Amino acid sequence: MTNTKRSVTGTAPLLGTRALNRATLGRQLLLRPARLSVAAAVEHLLGLQAQNVKPPYYALAARLDGFAPEALSRLMADREVVRIVTMRSTIHTHTADDCLTLRPLVQPARDRELVTFRKGLAGVDLDRLAGLARDLVEAEPRTMGQLREALLQEWPDADPQALAVAARCRLPLVQVTPRGLWGQSGQVRLTTAEHWLGRPAEPAVTPEAAVLRYLAAFGPASVRDMQAWAGMTRLRDAFERLRPRLVTFRDDTGAELFDLPDAPRPDPETPAPPRFLPEFDNLLLSHADRTRVVPPEYRGRSWQGNLAHCTLLVDGFLAGLWRLEEDALVIEPFERLTRDRQDEVTAEGERMLRVMHPGSSYDIRFGAVRT
Repeated sequence: MTNTKRSVTGTAPLLGTRALNRATLGRQLLLRPARLSVAAAVEHLLGLQAQNVKPPYYALAARLDGFAPEALSRLMADREVVRIVTMRSTIHTHTADDCLTLRPLVQPARDRELVTFRKGLAGVDLDRLAGLARDLVEAEPRTMGQLREALLQEWPDADPQALAVAARCRLPLVQVTPRGLWGQSGQVRLTTAEHWLGRPAEPAVTPEAAVLRYLAAFGPASVRDMQAWAGMTRLRDAFERLRPRLVTFRDDTGAELFDLPDAPRPDPETPAPPRFLPEFDNLLLSHADRTRVVPPEYRGRSWQGNLAHCTLLVDGFLAGLWRLEEDALVIEPFERLTRDRQDEVTAEGERMLRVMHPGSSYDIRFGAVRT
């Protein structure tokens, strides 16, 4: 199947940019703080982008009523949530159940990833490598450096980095605690999901089931959108099999969008309070067409090389960056904010600081307009 965007006739209902924005914010628990448990939120959101330790905590602070960082940290310590490479070959925080079913779903993409390392893996039996790596990390959690050195003893002529990447791609390796716990630190040490969770591997979630969950968390969306979220291809067949159970729309460009019939699609004028999102938040990464959240004129403004910035939403759309300094929350809008908007952003900043840093004292400062 082609991955190009499919246009539809004018008979499908139109969902403009603001309508898509409000629908997506609603699914992402960003229109109003949700009264969900931390585990239920992580499950609903299909995981949280977790390149670094802190982003999942800030992501939930923006979304949940009554969130405390210790709640997510406790789940991680109790092995009810884990950090593992899944979608887009990036680290996500998932529930234990999703770890065991979503990772197998994206395994074909992890296998394709190894193609780029084939020169460095010449002569390496990947099945034997996976078995040896499993034995090593299940005997004792290992850092990537330790794993690389052990594998080099078996394949001294191979590329060391390629050996470590092969182990990560072939095995569902989770980062063991204390890595990922709030207020603690620790090296990245790895073992298999099955060993860490004390449960056997499970069959992959079906593509159809994954489509339904993706739409519940990120819809309405196109096939290309979901493929961008998952880092996978060839998902159109799953959408087509589900078509009788779904409703379809078209966006401003004529692209076909799918959705769950009973999913919320709020009025485009529904108020959207300011939100402080962490770097790598999935809201900004999970659609091929990101204009539902990122105005075209701000495309690429939340990135600088390989560095992602923390982002500010105003009226539901990307509107600036923020950072925590030693004594201040510094906000850099992309355009000058009205006094009322500044007051709204300040109030949300104060709320975020109370949740994430209770008892600490931070000033809130607006920096120069970020051009």
